[in-house]
Amino acid sequence: MSRIGKKPIALPSNVTLSVDAQNVVTVKGPKGTLYQTVDPDISVAIEDGHIQVSRPTEQKRHKALHGLYRSLVSNMVQGVSEGFKLNLEVIGWVIKLRWPTMFLNCNLATHTTCTWQFQKKSR
Repeated sequence: MSRIGKKPIALPSNVTLSVDAQNVVTVKGPKGTLYQTVDPDISVAIEDGHIQVSRPTEQKRHKALHGLYRSLVSNMVQGVSEGFKLNLEVIGWVIKLRWPTMFLNCNLATHTTCTWQFQKKSR
């Protein structure tokens, strides 16, 4: 996990990051605010418009936490700046599509039927 932790995280101009005394990372952006408590051994700092997560030693525990918190902070930045997207590709036969109610019933080469409910996009 240490290779993941060494990568800096780009901080977009519309996102702010702060770390308080209890080591709680707060990320604010146009899509909301997210909080994450970081282990006291791991430090989070902003350097030249990038977020840098660092560890004190080369212990196995510190290496694991280093990569974990780097990934969590990176996902927080992505979530408040552009949001999360889920793109699914359905391979199989579509049996029935009821569009006004936003339900999709599929038979995916099995004898069972899968049903998904979609949310309407708000603009």
